[in-house]
Amino acid sequence: MTSKRAPWRDYMGPRPTKDPAVTRDYMVPEDQRPPLPPRVVQAHSARRPGRSRASTPVPSTTAAFASAGDLGAAAIAPQSGAPAAPARPLIETAKRGLYYGYYLVVVAFIAQFVSAGSQNYVTGPFLKPMTTELDWTRSEYQLSRTIGQFVMAMIGLYVGGLVDRRGGRLLMQVGAVILGAALFAQSMVQTQWQWLIVNGLAVTTGAALIGNLVVNVTLSKWFVEKRGRVVGFSSMGVSFAGVFLVPAVAMLVEEVGWRSAWQVFSVGVFLLIFPVSFLMRRAPEDYGLHPDGKSAVEVARGAGRAAAADFASSMTRSQALRTPSFYLIVFAYGFGTLSIGVMLAQTIPYMTDNGYSAIFAANMIALTSIPSMLTKPLWGYMVDKIDARILSATGFMINAVAMVAIVFAVRSGSHPAVYGAYFLLGFGWGGLIPLQEVVWASFFGRRYLGAVRSAGLPFSLIVGASAPFVTALYFDRIGNYDGAFFAIAVLAVVATLLILIARKPMRPEAAAAAL
Repeated sequence: MTSKRAPWRDYMGPRPTKDPAVTRDYMVPEDQRPPLPPRVVQAHSARRPGRSRASTPVPSTTAAFASAGDLGAAAIAPQSGAPAAPARPLIETAKRGLYYGYYLVVVAFIAQFVSAGSQNYVTGPFLKPMTTELDWTRSEYQLSRTIGQFVMAMIGLYVGGLVDRRGGRLLMQVGAVILGAALFAQSMVQTQWQWLIVNGLAVTTGAALIGNLVVNVTLSKWFVEKRGRVVGFSSMGVSFAGVFLVPAVAMLVEEVGWRSAWQVFSVGVFLLIFPVSFLMRRAPEDYGLHPDGKSAVEVARGAGRAAAADFASSMTRSQALRTPSFYLIVFAYGFGTLSIGVMLAQTIPYMTDNGYSAIFAANMIALTSIPSMLTKPLWGYMVDKIDARILSATGFMINAVAMVAIVFAVRSGSHPAVYGAYFLLGFGWGGLIPLQEVVWASFFGRRYLGAVRSAGLPFSLIVGASAPFVTALYFDRIGNYDGAFFAIAVLAVVATLLILIARKPMRPEAAAAAL
């Protein structure tokens, strides 16, 4: 006997199966669902006119793909969780020659500028005035960012899957509200437990909902052949936060004090990120478009083979977790990126402890950010041509050499040597974001990329979570940063070896067929 809820369950599709292509984490793809019973179609159409799934035609390009004999016409079929926004404006924009994915590159630039700036870059200018007034040690101040890394890891477990299914628009809107309110609340902090909750929990939550996991996963769905280049351009926003925010916030803190500076910063963040969040879209297939802006004619002629192969070879989260490459990538980038969080938080106190002014120290972060920003498109262009593992290893080694060079340059007191060491560090930083995004997408495909990336966050962030805190704790015990910086350089060398060992895994069924 059929229960009263059966029609609604029929509408949502069959229960998840154990088929590797259809996991418990995702609704069944549109093209794999059975036809709806007529009574369900009628009932649903009556409730929500014009939006019945049964009456929604599959894009005509699916037939073109199939007739071309390409890999998996499902790669361009509507995916589950497609947004309700009408496709017409996007399709018309594409017909005029302006692919909508490029709008998303601009959104990603702004989102990463705000997310990285509010979490990492601005912590340096606030460290000394806050610890002095509130009588905290540097490790107590930095503990909030360690907590924040764990919070980021936990939130990421859910965010990635939501981006895969629903897109990032609502996530970014909620994140903008949370982040703006949390940054304003930091101006009223009086005790350390308040700081840990507001900065470690609330700021991190808001930044996670607008940050690189949301926007870079989205870009990886909209671009395949140009993935490295577009992620390179969008991630320039991270470095631009160092070029613009650090000196601007440092001057603001000196002029109006740290409490008023947090208030001004919070208002600017909300006004910048909330409006652009409305431009977010989930995937090109939801709107009858193709990755990289390919037309239906180009796809029919085989121009979309790379995108189709990328989609067809995608691995689910559970499949990825069973591969050694997953863990090699996680720990490689966990160790290889330690210098970012540490140097953003500790450069200003490190330099001022060695006799340099706070403005000079802030300018060192800006100097690091300039080559990091300008070389991101170069790294992105190269990764579309050269093995991402080789380029990642190169970036890690540059970071290792730069960390050692910074210690000896600061000891020498030579300004040109200090400039050169920080410039070299920025050059190494430039490739970390675009290379990492391309490695993940090329190894595991774009279909379930959000869930796979989010599964890796707890591992990689836990590896890096303690680094700024341990570095500050090392200073509190030893009185300098030199040993901590040398340790980070050694771990970057370890990261080089790990990424070189990693190999692209095969889907279980493909591996079985190859035997």
